[in-house]
Amino acid sequence: MALIVQKYGGTSVGDIGRIKNVARKAIAAQREGHKVVVVVSAMSGETNRLLKLVGELTERPNEREQDVVVATGEQVTIGLTAIALGAAGGRARSFMGHQCRIVTDSTFSKARIKRIDADAIYASLDRAEIAVIAGFQGVDEDGNITTLGRGGSDTTAVAIAAAIKADACEIYTDVDGVYTTDPNVCRAARKLDRVSYEEMLELASVGAKVLQIRSVELAMKYQVPLWVKSSFTDDPGTLVCEEDAAMEDVLVSGVALDRNEVRVSISRVPDAPGVAARIFGALDQKAISVDVIVQAPPVDGKTDLTFTVGKADLVKTKDVIDHLVPEIQAGGVQVDEECCKVSIVGVGMRTHSGVAARMFKTLYKEGINILAISTSEIRVSCLIPPKYAELAVRALHTEFGLDQAA
Repeated sequence: MALIVQKYGGTSVGDIGRIKNVARKAIAAQREGHKVVVVVSAMSGETNRLLKLVGELTERPNEREQDVVVATGEQVTIGLTAIALGAAGGRARSFMGHQCRIVTDSTFSKARIKRIDADAIYASLDRAEIAVIAGFQGVDEDGNITTLGRGGSDTTAVAIAAAIKADACEIYTDVDGVYTTDPNVCRAARKLDRVSYEEMLELASVGAKVLQIRSVELAMKYQVPLWVKSSFTDDPGTLVCEEDAAMEDVLVSGVALDRNEVRVSISRVPDAPGVAARIFGALDQKAISVDVIVQAPPVDGKTDLTFTVGKADLVKTKDVIDHLVPEIQAGGVQVDEECCKVSIVGVGMRTHSGVAARMFKTLYKEGINILAISTSEIRVSCLIPPKYAELAVRALHTEFGLDQAA
């Protein structure tokens, strides 16, 4: 007998037929002798619909009230899923975030989980029920509804798996695993049997949409075995696990593309201690994640500072920077939405040299100009014009041998 957490994304619960399919899978696992917890997202498109309603009222909504609105999507899905489980002969109980005490901080729309009081989940499992839990949402110490940001249901599932010490966490989606790149961009993409936590973390951070980045962080921290599977097939999927020696033999495991980047440039920034800290500290206070950072050499005590943020954070970023520019006596700010980020990722980079040079040469041969560069120990990312996005992915996929059969 194993304790399993199954998470089903929006496409997996997109209509009543698919919710019935979720019920069949969960009951099948229970009848094999396992204890089963199911975490569900809102039905496909529902969160976008709710956000659109909010956006029709104001461009800058009160984020506490916005969370109240968007959290309703998962409430509908848990109720329907529990009903479907009962209709299929199972026993189930649904839980919203506050009912199974997923306690978060108070950063509305991007809350982070602080703890999970799992007593209600254990009690449900002891009654031979399938516990059906709303993903994406929680409650802060003051009882306010919070949401965890895009893809937050993945984070909910892994956090619950860690809290109840589950034997595995299965993420069911509309793809049958983690691919070397987006199959919609490159037909030669192939599914990976295994990928390390660290590689998956980098892939998620640079645009791979299969898993939410914080879910991978939690899985790595608490050593939760993480499976990515399709809810529509019986394919075994991809295992996200600890790195082993065989993984280091592969130079590059994947190519990721992020079309969600916006480049922000502040000109004539005083080249003085503490100025950068003020800028990025102010962005951090608004929970704005910054990625690529480039600072030009100083001239006459001034420098130009460029960084990227996600498009969803652009309005908040402009509010922060427009306020700061006169305070720090900078020259001005420019925003460039015509960029995207292409990245290569692989733990094999630790033990092989010349990887970045190969990437730059490949882009050069395709006539692709690099706007900025960012690296980590196992990743190289380049900002490029968006019209070259798919060409860059395919060229890099071929250059690093990912087109070949495993």
